[in-house]
Amino acid sequence: MFRGRWLLFLALAIPVVLVSSVGVGGYLAFTKARVDPLVAADAIVVLGGEHDGREAYGISLAQQGLATTVVLSDPYGSSDPTMKKACAASTSQFEVLCIPPSPSTTRGEAMFTETLARERGWNHVIVVTWRYHLPRARYVFDQCFDGTVTMRPTPRSYDFSLVEWEFTYLYQIAGFVKAGVQGSCQDSGTD
Repeated sequence: MFRGRWLLFLALAIPVVLVSSVGVGGYLAFTKARVDPLVAADAIVVLGGEHDGREAYGISLAQQGLATTVVLSDPYGSSDPTMKKACAASTSQFEVLCIPPSPSTTRGEAMFTETLARERGWNHVIVVTWRYHLPRARYVFDQCFDGTVTMRPTPRSYDFSLVEWEFTYLYQIAGFVKAGVQGSCQDSGTD
């Protein structure tokens, strides 16, 4: 009888502890991720994900004089109206480049950033993405980009339920594991 209760207790306690650990750890690591102060850079790189104002935010940073090039990750296809507008936003003050990442992942975006940096002599980029994606994006860019990275979140709120946050944290953790397994872009021969 005692053994059965102990097993039942463990069967209930272990999932609660795991879910709670992911929730608390994810909140601290991802929702409250470190944000770098804005400083001038060679380019602003806006990562793909969703049209949540990130393209306009990246362009606004260039309008403020923080960089003369805005690179928009464009995995969306040529018929996307948001990207059509954003990709045509070049001015005499800055140019906008729209590039489809290959692969269509954060790693692909870091790889095209490294390629552009080599071609254009960039040493410093501002990367724009979701707040909760900043730690993983920083890790992937550290693996693939030789320059300095300033990480900035898209200015927005996230109206996620607890279940959605839990899934988001698990997804980011899995992405970290994947990036760790993949290793440096230079080591993998994919650059």
